[in-house]
Amino acid sequence: MGRVRPLHHAARRLLLLFPRPRGFSSSSSAAAATPSREPLHVCVVGSGPAGFYTAEKMLKGHQGAQVDIIDRLPTPFGLVRSGVAPDHPETKIVVNQFSRVAANDRCSFYGNVSLGRDVSLSELRKTYDVVVLAYGAESDRSLGIPGEDLRGIYSAREFVWWYNGHPDMCNLAPDLRSTDSAVVLGQGNVALDVARILLRCTSELAATDIADYALDALRGSTIRKVYLVGRRGPVQAACTAKELREILGLKNVHVFIKEADLVTLPADEEEIRNSRIKRRVYELLSKAAIAHKGKNNDGQKELHFVFFRRPTRFLPSEDGVTVGAVQLEKTCLKDDGEAGKQVAVGTGEFEDLKCGLVLKSIGYKSLAVEGIVPNLKGKVLSSETENATVEPGLYVVGWLKRGPTGIVATNLHCAEETVASILEDDKKGLFMEPDSKKQGRRGLLEILEQKNIRFVPFNAWEKIDSKEKIAGELKNKPREKIKTWNDLLMAAN
Repeated sequence: MGRVRPLHHAARRLLLLFPRPRGFSSSSSAAAATPSREPLHVCVVGSGPAGFYTAEKMLKGHQGAQVDIIDRLPTPFGLVRSGVAPDHPETKIVVNQFSRVAANDRCSFYGNVSLGRDVSLSELRKTYDVVVLAYGAESDRSLGIPGEDLRGIYSAREFVWWYNGHPDMCNLAPDLRSTDSAVVLGQGNVALDVARILLRCTSELAATDIADYALDALRGSTIRKVYLVGRRGPVQAACTAKELREILGLKNVHVFIKEADLVTLPADEEEIRNSRIKRRVYELLSKAAIAHKGKNNDGQKELHFVFFRRPTRFLPSEDGVTVGAVQLEKTCLKDDGEAGKQVAVGTGEFEDLKCGLVLKSIGYKSLAVEGIVPNLKGKVLSSETENATVEPGLYVVGWLKRGPTGIVATNLHCAEETVASILEDDKKGLFMEPDSKKQGRRGLLEILEQKNIRFVPFNAWEKIDSKEKIAGELKNKPREKIKTWNDLLMAAN
């Protein structure tokens, strides 16, 4: 088993073509048939929270369902493993629930199987009654401004994958020793995560499952100032109160918030009245501004909230290849015509913010699509037009369904809705085509064997899991993650 390469973007875009295999029919003549013939073969593509919640609800909702989960990584659990911050262990407890799902006799996990390279969507649709796309978002939005390719500029996703030991980012090696300032573009929860990791005391991080190379880099970091830059104001900050409270409470960190930025207009006050979350976030920022005002910050690290600014270009340092500053344009808010919605517009005033590291936390995008797969309550549609038809047997859940929003638990409701659509179609007899009996798991195994794909089953993941935990015990951590593709595959053997 060699190193698995991520699928080329152009190849993934082909997934939206939704090739309809022979045996599929778009007619509704089967609707009157007797429902719930056994078994129902289901394939879930992606083993993150959306995928596992879908598998769990499917197993509970249909006693004849056989669910196979495939993932391009040899490790399950998606963003719970590679996205949740290492200092948030309570969020990762959900893997215990997902492990119980995987232990169900009617559920199987196939890691190291990549959709589009190892098995095509067309092959899966020929093999399974139901295919659910749950593979989330593994690419990043681009700002599209000059200088974005300078060294020292990363997406927040790349940085998060790096400190979480994701095999695709284990060689990222961001330089944390050549600057004292980092700029984080964005003020959502992910932005707060990366800022908190840069500022948190490394002795606290040492007790987490952070990757060892990331901990070493943070121990040697010279970064003392982190700037969280947002296009709009404190009322519109996209973070939750819980995340904000945590970063505001970091030890030995002085918080800077300009009092002028906290002045609210009638439209802001309307937003505060209509949203409990926005009210709590604004209150926390206001209290922090007062609490830190006039305090001596000698020897402390600094966290700066920079509101009403948008990046317009990245400026190089003296070497010409590394980022040295971000040019910011001052903004103001204007009503865009929607009730309670204010957007940032440029004022034509500019300023430069010096830094040697930039992390862009401006959102993700799903590979193969430029947004969201068109769907109706999880049922994939052939297009976004009014004449779109439902793609038989094909469903979507998670970020591919709704966009990169929400927390881990958001996927539970999302999965429930998609599974309800599947069960509804099953009751209508839509999976009972007499000339297209599906092989399900047996068919998948035949495909993988023919292509000599050496997959990682769940019991092999348990070997990885055990080795990581044993290595972690030696360092008083929950686990020491195995970081490279080859080492993961060797541990699985």
